[in-house]
This record gives sequence, structure tokens and C-alpha cells, in this order.
Amino acid sequence: MSSSVASMPASRSAPSSPPVPAGPCRVECLDTTRERDWDVFVRSHPEGTLFHTSSWRRAVEEVFPHEPVYLTARRGTRLVGVLPMFLVNSRLAGRMLVSVPYGVGGGILAEDGEAAERLFVEARAVAEEAGCRSIDFRSERAQVPSLPVVETYAGFKRTLPERVEDVLGFLPRKARAAARHARDRYRLTAVYGDEHLHEVWRLYALNMRRLGSIVYPPAFFRRLVAHTPGKHWVMLVRWGNRPVAGLLTFLFRDTAMPYFFGCTPEARRCHAANFTYLKTMERAVAAGYRQFDFGRSRRDNPGSFNFKRFQGFEPRPLGYQVWTPPGRTPPDLSPTQKRIRFARRIWRHLPLWMTNRLGAWASKHIPG
Repeated sequence: MSSSVASMPASRSAPSSPPVPAGPCRVECLDTTRERDWDVFVRSHPEGTLFHTSSWRRAVEEVFPHEPVYLTARRGTRLVGVLPMFLVNSRLAGRMLVSVPYGVGGGILAEDGEAAERLFVEARAVAEEAGCRSIDFRSERAQVPSLPVVETYAGFKRTLPERVEDVLGFLPRKARAAARHARDRYRLTAVYGDEHLHEVWRLYALNMRRLGSIVYPPAFFRRLVAHTPGKHWVMLVRWGNRPVAGLLTFLFRDTAMPYFFGCTPEARRCHAANFTYLKTMERAVAAGYRQFDFGRSRRDNPGSFNFKRFQGFEPRPLGYQVWTPPGRTPPDLSPTQKRIRFARRIWRHLPLWMTNRLGAWASKHIPG
């Protein structure tokens, strides 16, 4: 851990400006021997997500060089708030704190406004000591009243039907027809099991190159699966004997979240994506999951954004917020940034082995 974070005492006074809200709430770094308390708090909090859990922390920590900075707020011995972050040293954007890398969720979880404010004040102090350009809070609902909301992304979540036989009718007409054609005309089939993980990653890597997006290394997939036993599905879709699509879905509380998807170029012809999500919804209902979380999409990315709407999911605002030091602007690692837009055009034409290697490097510096 860098000296700026490693030297941070377990509990300390916040900067003199603004003052810490009055009360006995104290903030300290997570003691990993009390990790179970953290996960119990996350799972009991109504806005807790997989990305807040120690499972996500361990997977990121084991694959990427980022330093975990996990803050807790306590009153006496009772845990009343958490803030998971990683210190990212990006060659493309400088130093930043991200809550959390490679996740669509994160940010502050707290029982009340005082605990949330204390966590924010301490996070800001850590960022200032470390010389960070920003703190990226990926909260579903904004938690820091003093920060504006970033409106770049929208989330897509919907309550599932209660019966498996109602899932097909749950989809809009065109999506329903596409899924039915995939099943009945093209006779796509789905198999499940962790033994298909590398093939799913290979399909994902193909898809990312076609989209001009960086690919995460296969080790990240393996560590996520290892740290979510019984709480994920690895799905491979075949057209005849040929794999045409794959999906890694995570399961958290009452929610199924399809997260990493990949497909071949011929997948469009046989409606493999529609089939993949239909089967995942049906399996989720059969297993008792009530919510289907399609993750996030950029509002300026019409492909992903409109596909989710095509499936009957309406966009909802996310409460993402970014803190920057006074007089500074946050780093811009968006696909619309000029140099990234240029790189994406080239990326699509590079050989797969090269985009896989470059993606593994770039993902260390573009934290999702």
C-alpha cells in the first residue's frame, strides 16, 4: 500500500473544513478480521450490492494492482456505514479513488446522514493526501448532498413475473418474437456450468473487440467465480454444435444480474442475445429471484441503451457522483473522449491476441 494510504491511522479527526458533523460516529479503515461484519451490513442494507461485498474486493485485489481503501463508520461497536474504494494509479488519468472499479455499483452505504457525511469527509481526506484527481462514487442513489449527480449513465431493472411460463409474455412483442424464433426456428440450446467459463470469456473478448472496447483479463472472470460460490451462473448458448453466445450472471439477494456477455458475429442472425436473456430470466424465476438487473448503459451509447429498452426495461437515473479538488476537473476516460474514440476505431481491426493483451494492460488504467 502506498505511504499515503498505509500511513492513515485507524481513526482520526477529519479536516478542519468542513467540520465533521457532531456525534459519536467514528470512521476507520476496515479491519479484515471483521470482514464478516462488513458483508452482513452490506447484505442487510437496502441499497447494498455485490460490488460492496468483500467478494468483489478480493477479486479486484487479486487481479489488478489497485490498493483497497475500505472505510467503516461505527457508533461504539456497531457498524453504521461502509465505503468501499480502490486507489487507482492510472497512466491515462492519474491517481483516483474509485468506488468501485469494474462495477456498476458502489459508493456510500450508511444508516443515516451523519455516517454518510463522515465517510465522505474521510474519503476526501484520503484523496487529498494521496494527490488524487477525483473520487468516483457509483451509488444507485446519490449520497453526498454537496456533489452534483453525473447523468451519463442510466440503470435498467425490472421485477420478474412470478411464473416461468409468463416470462416470454413479459417481453415486448418484437423481443418476444426474436426469442421465440431463436428457440423454435434456430433451435438454440443452453448449457450451464463453471467448466464453460473460458469459452464464455473467449466470446466476450470477441465481442469487446468488435465493439472497440477493452477486454478484462480471464483471471478476473476466474476470481469472480471463485469468490461467488453458488451465486453465479456460467451459461453457454449453442447453435447446433457451435457456441454462439455466453453469459456470466451474478446473483445477489433477490436479484439476478447478467454481467459479462459475449457472442459471435453470426449470433445476430439466430437472435442469440434474445434467447440468452430469455433463458436467464426463466431460470431466475424458477430459482425464486424477483428482480432482473440489466446493469447500466451510457445514454450516448444507443446500441446497448436501446437493446435494453427493446427487452422492456425503461432507463432510470443513477446517483453517480464525482468529487474533484477545487479548481480541478475530473479525468475523462469516456468512449467519447477524442484519443479514446480514435483508439477504438483502430481496436476493431487489430488481431484478437493483440486486443486481449492490450486490454489486460489498459484495464489496469481504465477502471471500468
